[in-house]
Amino acid sequence: MTSSPVQNRFKRLIQSGHPQYGLFCVSNALQTVEALADSGFDFIMFDLEHSPQSMPHLHAQFAALAAGHTAATVRVPILEPASFKQYLDLGAQALMVPNISNADEARAAVRYTRYPPAGGVRGLGGTMRATRYGRDKEYYARAAQETCLLAQIETREAMANLDAICRVEGVDMVFFGPTDLSADMGHMGQPNHPEVVEAIEQGIRRAVALGMPAGVLAGSPECERYVAAGATVVIVGSDLSLLVRTADALAAKHVQAAR
Repeated sequence: MTSSPVQNRFKRLIQSGHPQYGLFCVSNALQTVEALADSGFDFIMFDLEHSPQSMPHLHAQFAALAAGHTAATVRVPILEPASFKQYLDLGAQALMVPNISNADEARAAVRYTRYPPAGGVRGLGGTMRATRYGRDKEYYARAAQETCLLAQIETREAMANLDAICRVEGVDMVFFGPTDLSADMGHMGQPNHPEVVEAIEQGIRRAVALGMPAGVLAGSPECERYVAAGATVVIVGSDLSLLVRTADALAAKHVQAAR
């Protein structure tokens, strides 16, 4: 029995300009992802850069999202081919690459997502999850078309090279990271600093003017400003930040008030 080819809905929506909202997942917990699957977010971005994640746990978390329409996407830990291969083989609908500073790094990221001989270095797997364990016979021919790559812009150098990064074929979106950018701009721990917000707004407009979709990590009220500037993919928080804020508020209301 054969299965129909896998299509990347997340990438299709990026290409159409349809707004998408998601959460970072930084917890290493299947139950958390299963609970979030019906919250209505368009995607979950599993953060492999800053969390104690493992491939077996990630596999289970992907499976928890498979029955619905919430896309499973991954922020890779570093620009290197081995991890790219693993996450793509697992079936990630998009890879976000942190700290892309110039066009050469963006081109390297594209090579890591592509098979040879089309300029890529990705190794071919056999019965991997991305091919529905070998049932999707068209996967290899369509892999480049279905792979989605997000280049994360997090430094002043990256902002200076934004136009060149946007012109790299194979990059599907530039995604602005306010936290690291704020540190690089001299505003450590102030991602909502007016200078940071203004720089990101300008960056979003520049990218969109070049025909490159733009995304960003943002809460309110910055979220609305970035969407108005043209951002179409927004990460509005993380699973653990929601847990911590809610727990702290409950503790302040009940536990601390009783002491």
